[in-house]
Amino acid sequence: MAVAIKKAGVADPSVAPQWHAHAREIQKFGTVIEDLPHSLGADVRADMVAQLNQLLADSITLRDMYKKHHWQVSGPTFYQLHLLFDKHFNEQVEIVDTIAERIQLLGGVTVAMGGDAADMTRIARPPRGKEEVPVQISRLLEAHKLIIKSCLDISEAADKVGDQGTNDLVVSDVLRPNELQSWFLSEHLVEMPLILKK
Repeated sequence: MAVAIKKAGVADPSVAPQWHAHAREIQKFGTVIEDLPHSLGADVRADMVAQLNQLLADSITLRDMYKKHHWQVSGPTFYQLHLLFDKHFNEQVEIVDTIAERIQLLGGVTVAMGGDAADMTRIARPPRGKEEVPVQISRLLEAHKLIIKSCLDISEAADKVGDQGTNDLVVSDVLRPNELQSWFLSEHLVEMPLILKK
């Protein structure tokens, strides 16, 4: 029997956290759990998971673009856009979480790290530096357009295979908020005088 030697001011090593853990992955990205108590077969779930992961990567990118523009916006509409970009960021946080939970529910593995999302996304990467407000808004609108199109495609595919949960999610929780955010943004690009000339 080993006896721990106690030194003054040093705790017993057995109470230290075991934090240098390494192990194999328990589920590879791109796979689904075969046998789940779910009405959809593994092949259908795998297809839906792949499409949802693409939507997730694009939504993570859009979410992060909102935060970038929130920090870097400037000009006469700074205050309004600073608040709007942050509001949309927080809404996108919820959208991202909802998509990710659906992927996990279907037995898949979510794309989760920023670098992985950056590798997968179809949204063009903005420069690291600041851009003018119309360019920031245009980038966000292009990203919304891509995500809205993805939602329509996924909804149609989900409907064909009887995945009503995914269909409902992409329409109610992703499509509609993205449409609303697009509307809020696009109104900032309408040329309108601040005062009427007499």
